Order: sequence, then C-alpha cells, then structure tokens
Amino acid sequence: MSTPRSRAVVLLSGGLDSTTCLAVATRRDGHEAHALSFDYGQRHRSEVEHARQVAEALGAASHRVVRIDLSQAITSALTDPGIEIPKDRPLEEMGADVPSTYVPARNTIFLAFALGLAETIGARAIYLGVNALDYSGYPDCRPEFVEAFAALAQVACPQDPPAIEAPLLHLDKAGIIRLGVSLGVDYSITHSCYDPAPDGRACGRCDACRLRARGFREAGVPDPTRYVGP
Repeated sequence: MSTPRSRAVVLLSGGLDSTTCLAVATRRDGHEAHALSFDYGQRHRSEVEHARQVAEALGAASHRVVRIDLSQAITSALTDPGIEIPKDRPLEEMGADVPSTYVPARNTIFLAFALGLAETIGARAIYLGVNALDYSGYPDCRPEFVEAFAALAQVACPQDPPAIEAPLLHLDKAGIIRLGVSLGVDYSITHSCYDPAPDGRACGRCDACRLRARGFREAGVPDPTRYVGP
C-alpha cells in the first residue's frame, strides 16, 4: 500500500514563477498540491484561464479560483484601467522603487486565504512563487515578508501550522526557468504580461514581459511566449 502524500496549498497565478512553484511542490517535493488562484479584478485576468491549464497539466489535486474585487479598496495599475502600466523600463532600474503595478497587500491577502484553506484541508505547507532578485520592486516579494508571514502562521493556527515555502526566493529568472525545465514545465501555457493584447499576445514591454524575456535568454531556453510584434 502506498503512503498518502502530504497536502500543500500552492498559490497559482498562471505565470512563470507560480507555475514553477507548483512543479516544485508536486514533482520535486512530492506533495498532493491544491492550487489556489484569484480573480481580483485584475486587468490581465486572462491569467486565471492559464492557471487552470497549468493546474491540469501539472496534476494538481484541485484548483480553486477565489473571486474578490480588490479595486473597491485598493488602487493599482493592475486593477484601475485609468492608471498606465509602466513600459520599456530599463531592466537595471527595476526593483529600485515600487511601481504603479504594485497591488497593496495582495500577497498578504492571498496568503491569508491560503492559510485558511490549508487549515481546512490539513495541508502541511503553503507554496508561493515570490522572487527577490528579478522582480519589479514589490515589497511583499522580500525574504522579510515571507519570514513575517511564517511567524504569523505560527500564532494564527490552533495546531500544526503549515510551513511557508518560497523555493524561488533567491533565484533569478534564468535560474527559475532552468529549474522548471528540469521538472518538465511547459512554459508555453503560462502568462506573465500585465497588458496583453485582445488576442492574448504579450505586450513585450511591461516589467513582467521584459524580465521574462531576459530570463529565457540568459537560461539559453527558447522563449515560447507569443509577443505583439510587427
């Protein structure tokens, strides 16, 4: 008789990082993964459909999509069409400040839902794909944030709090892509762009697109992304 796998909740946006994180949880760490995505009023909500594809492709045991409208209380370029998405920012300047695409408290909110789900299903870990090297300057992608939420989980849960796992935290995009490729990730079904065209093609100019494209170049892996172009 096989031993039951331990359960893990994986925050899944359908992007490059969270997809790799799901692969780590299932294919490297051997968990029964329960994916959790959010339709929070984001302009690029097509990522939710990509998350569904990723969850199925990587064998998630379940996939939940929570619908909340963060735009009712939070202002961000990702939730307000009236705020311009930054484009063509020099790669070396990313991370130097907090851009308009930062969604205040987003990871805190998502992790709170994940913590509740973990308690409900008896999950032993929560995985999130935050990255402190190649990122746009979001404060909730830093090691200090992960450590603080892990400490919160210790006092918030009545017993057996889940571990907070951030396996990509100290990897650059190229390292993340290499890890994903080693785990058999198909990056053609992922979505990173903040401002995709109506047909789903990536703009190629926002921070997420530019970091993603550089990652593939530096990893020496063909970029399967469909970009808007001539």
